[in-house]
Amino acid sequence: MLARLSIRDIVLIERLDIEFSRGLAVLTGETGAGKSILLDAFALALGGRGDAGLVRHGAEQGQVTAMFDVPKGHPAARILAENGLDDTGEMILRRVQLADGRTRAFINDQAISVQTLKAVGAVLVEIHGQHDERALVDASTHRQLLDAFAGHEKDVVALEALWEIRRTAGTALDEHRAGMERAAREADYLRHASQELKALAPKEGEETELANRRTTMMQGEKVATDLREAQEAIGGPHSPVSALSAAVRRLERRAANAPGLIEPAVKAIDTAINALEEADQHLHAALAATDFDPAELERIEERLFALRAASRKYSTPVDLLAALAAQYAGDVALIDAGADQLKKLEAAAAEADKRYAAAAAKLSAARSKAAEKLNKAVNAELAPLKLERAKFMTQVEANAAAPGPEGIDRVEFWVQTNPGTKPGPMMKVASGGELSRFLLALKVVLADRGSAPTLVFDEIDTGVGGAVADAIGSRLARLAGKVQVMAVTHAPQVAARASQHLLISKDALDKGKRVATRVNALAADHRREEIARMLAGAEITAEARAAAERLLRAAS
Repeated sequence: MLARLSIRDIVLIERLDIEFSRGLAVLTGETGAGKSILLDAFALALGGRGDAGLVRHGAEQGQVTAMFDVPKGHPAARILAENGLDDTGEMILRRVQLADGRTRAFINDQAISVQTLKAVGAVLVEIHGQHDERALVDASTHRQLLDAFAGHEKDVVALEALWEIRRTAGTALDEHRAGMERAAREADYLRHASQELKALAPKEGEETELANRRTTMMQGEKVATDLREAQEAIGGPHSPVSALSAAVRRLERRAANAPGLIEPAVKAIDTAINALEEADQHLHAALAATDFDPAELERIEERLFALRAASRKYSTPVDLLAALAAQYAGDVALIDAGADQLKKLEAAAAEADKRYAAAAAKLSAARSKAAEKLNKAVNAELAPLKLERAKFMTQVEANAAAPGPEGIDRVEFWVQTNPGTKPGPMMKVASGGELSRFLLALKVVLADRGSAPTLVFDEIDTGVGGAVADAIGSRLARLAGKVQVMAVTHAPQVAARASQHLLISKDALDKGKRVATRVNALAADHRREEIARMLAGAEITAEARAAAERLLRAAS
């Protein structure tokens, strides 16, 4: 339900807050008072096209905020979740229109794209009238509306699941068939390449490992002589370790006579001996690392040559040869075993197609029956709306050759405005006034099924009066029992049916230098006076007031 519409610095409006109640709210007022401006502002908040001309003269920007109470599970809440936006239950749509033509969009004070705002606005509000791009005239929504009327939602969800299974099975079959065809064209080459790479058995990272090992061997050969000479000097026959150890022993025997002189020297010599022994160990380890079999170096070089030759032959880095070998082996296996797998995939795809086709045909038949019921219900509403010679019809065209997630049907609402005339799409055949009344009849039948929670009718009663206007008001009131309805009207019969009456007026400010639009909620007496004005015109008579009173009593 729309809770409040807040407008700032829009043409003729400096600051305006409108509280809406449940049920039917009507907006009335003299021509030029600003009703169209209010609807333009409302459409802007719902994602409509921006226009710098909407900004009040002298202001840098204008903004419109529309606040809604949105129940959990509503499509608007799902759109928020899909876009990573917070859902607090209250949904605040805000649109800022800058004087240079740019706009900014927000939901719950989080910046969003205009496309997201429009998607949310479309499921919250439908505007019927001069903003018909937001209403039922979009033929792409007609199938969904028919399904909502008939309660086919679960059937459509089940059909979408079957469509996905069918699509997945078909994709798997196509990919397998394409792989088999590719493999068959290259069978001889693939078998040879697969056998060659299998014999080579390349491993990921093998080239780097072998190259590093070869480098170590070749470097070790160069430094081995110097390592042996150093090891001979430290640990060989001429090693100073023996002489140093003998000197330490002699000094230790004399230590009791002059400990202060001998102990520091003994410690220093011990440290030197330990360092020499540690160096000897490192030299032994280095010599062991340089000790290699020349045949091993030759094998490493041959292996590197074979890997790099294969890399050049198959135009593939050495590290990717293992993956290429697996791919070729898989292609060969596909050739050898692909026929059996192809039969299995063909059977699965055929079964998925069969199940989808059966469900789609069943849903199509159900839609045709539902279309007849919808036609009957809508046509029953037409006579009181002065469309007694017109006919509403739901075209359901099934085409099994053009399936989709929602079935095989193309659904469109058609009308015939007079007997003998050619029926056609509702948007193309019906005139403006007729279209509004067709849409009202359709909305009354659909009620809260497939409908936005808030409906706005912009001068749906244009060009009619008397009993027809009363029929329109009656139907708007009935519709307001299911969803929130707002109507801009010039018909007193419609205004009398409202649960909330808002008067739009234009006031002079600054001694007539400028004007501003005002919106006031009318109490009972003022409401009777406004309806009397709508009946009588500029001069309100006693008869007009009495007629207004009768309309109000009849509507209560």
